[in-house]
Amino acid sequence: MVLAVTGATGFLGRTLLDRAARGAVAVRALARQPQPDRPGVSWFAGDLANRKALTRLAQGAEAMIHCAALTHARDPAQFALANVTGTLNAIEAAVAAGVPRFILVSSLSAREPSLSAYGASKARAERLVMASGLDWTIVRPPGIYGPRDRDFLELFKAARLGVVPVPRAGRASLIHADDLAALLLALVPGGEAVTAHSFEPDDGKPQGWSHGELARAIGWAVGRRPAVLPLSPAMMRTAARADRALRGNRARLTLDRVGYMSHPDWVVNPARRPPAALWHARIATRAGLKATAEWYRENRWL
Repeated sequence: MVLAVTGATGFLGRTLLDRAARGAVAVRALARQPQPDRPGVSWFAGDLANRKALTRLAQGAEAMIHCAALTHARDPAQFALANVTGTLNAIEAAVAAGVPRFILVSSLSAREPSLSAYGASKARAERLVMASGLDWTIVRPPGIYGPRDRDFLELFKAARLGVVPVPRAGRASLIHADDLAALLLALVPGGEAVTAHSFEPDDGKPQGWSHGELARAIGWAVGRRPAVLPLSPAMMRTAARADRALRGNRARLTLDRVGYMSHPDWVVNPARRPPAALWHARIATRAGLKATAEWYRENRWL
């Protein structure tokens, strides 16, 4: 099996490369900058705006897994450029190279596109994939955590300090990056049960996690019992402006993110979980959070 992978240098992409290596799957991976050698990985210089590079990447692949996405942006137009136009370029490269199978890593935020420019861009990308004529599958993951992730790292740092700010109300599902990577590889062969389907995978916890439950679970993972600080949407917008003032383009909490973080229901639809015969989550979330905290410590992120 030979796969073409975009977003291979990101958090999920690296986890996917690790998983592919364990399964002896050959990967053709796109990267903007030179990368260290990895067994089973052929690196191709380029980005989502470079159609020639994308076509070279796709040559000889049995499927393309499109992981690349922009999740933080100061200007909402950047989401459209990266997540919509970038997806269109990847689709056209797959068609030009004769790659029949296309797997899009979307986002649960695409379910509510009116809440954020990011979610709207992912919803538009999904429509492009559905209209592509390719043998497609769309995966809408909820919050993805695990080693190398920088978004959940903020919560781990807050828990270690003893206070975790969270949205005031709502519940959300989670998934470990390694479980998600395993699903993406399991989907590659295609077939009637997965072709032309959109899936919402998670850790299997019914009704997901309340924000308070998750904050306390992360606290347990770092050996603390943090206070949970519920924030109203207005307070979160103020916090986003403060984060922008302090960290500029490195801010993790943006006004666009506040738009969907304030929504009360980011629990996956059980009817849209992947077929149980094909895949199920294997990493219990509390154990996964504990292992993630240990990785952060070992790599001096925490």
